Amino acid sequence: MSLVQAPKAVVMIRPWKFYPNPETAADNAFQKNGCLPSETYALQARLEVDLMVATLESHGVTVHLFDDHGEKDTPDSVFPNNWFSTHQGGHVAIYSMHNPSRRRERRQDVIDLLKAKYRVQDVVDYSGLEWDNLFLEGTGVMVLDHLERVAYTSKSNRASDIILERFCAHFQFEPMAFDTADSAGNPIYHTNVMMTIGSQFALVALDMITIKERRCEIKQRLEYSGRAVIALDNDQVSNFAGNALELTGSKGKILAISQRGFDSLRPDQIAQLEKSVEIVPLAVPTVELAGGSVRCMMAGIHLSKRY
Repeated sequence: MSLVQAPKAVVMIRPWKFYPNPETAADNAFQKNGCLPSETYALQARLEVDLMVATLESHGVTVHLFDDHGEKDTPDSVFPNNWFSTHQGGHVAIYSMHNPSRRRERRQDVIDLLKAKYRVQDVVDYSGLEWDNLFLEGTGVMVLDHLERVAYTSKSNRASDIILERFCAHFQFEPMAFDTADSAGNPIYHTNVMMTIGSQFALVALDMITIKERRCEIKQRLEYSGRAVIALDNDQVSNFAGNALELTGSKGKILAISQRGFDSLRPDQIAQLEKSVEIVPLAVPTVELAGGSVRCMMAGIHLSKRY
């Protein structure tokens, strides 16, 4: 059953026109302004993606890599997990995106590959709700417990309650939304920077959940599922320790996490994780300037393969 939570394959995007996007900076406190030429950002990000792909493949993870040459001005295309997700039973979701530049990231060739390589029964498209100013940015705003069927969601302007309810009805998840705040009092823009759910563990910034009763409920819910709950502090979240993804490799489960995130973990947290996964640190410092990290760079494939 752990395969359900930890996919064996992912979709990734190699960006050719990457840069920290001014359009998304207003509500993304993790984003940093740099002073490099745009060509330098793009080159460094591309090198980071290529090295990450090679490392994942060396561990037996299948990576479907697409190039984005930036003809549509899509500086954040390196983060495909926001615009689509895949689910057991052959289901695919396409999401509505808050910022116009991010809406241009959606591409039919990715969906076509999924249909060609995997068993896809239907595609549910929520993107038309952008016209109603309703947004749900995929597995950025939802951290999905595929085993217990819970969609953990930090409330924000990128996570519409209306679409969340529709998604959960369509895909048989229970919505569990909660209020959050960082050290400056701002809501966490994407849940996946503060929470990672693996098969036998959960990394979660409990202190960022502002309502005590909800905080306790979420902790108990994760513990009831049999997972070890590893609490992250604000500094670790700022270093992307929460933005990780459990995958299934050729020799067992691995945890893909950025080098920066890994370096922020304490020895006892690392020891707890290593009880169930091999930790694979990946250096993506340029990509992280855009406010996302390793987990955001991978769209997990939870579909049955065609043979």
